[in-house]
Amino acid sequence: MFVFANLVTTVAGLLSLVINLYIFIVIVAAFLSWVKPDPYNAIVRTLRALTEPVFYRIRKTFPFVMVNGIDLSPIVALVALQLINGVVVQSLLQLGLRLAGV
Repeated sequence: MFVFANLVTTVAGLLSLVINLYIFIVIVAAFLSWVKPDPYNAIVRTLRALTEPVFYRIRKTFPFVMVNGIDLSPIVALVALQLINGVVVQSLLQLGLRLAGV
């Protein structure tokens, strides 16, 4: 049973790492939207490819995130990611610890 507990704990840790990395990517993309960088830059294109599908879904689902030309979809994405990190990841971590008997 301890192997399954270790697996669940490891999955929770990896999921937390991926969420934190995506939070960093969203923050960098939001800052880049303020300065209007070169759209042909490889880094800018990668950041847009990683974040724009999520931002588009948020804008489509919640039309009120566009306020006077200001896009608040990165803030909604950050809040959602923090909720996922706080609820799902912590639940998985607690399950893994409970299975391990700690």
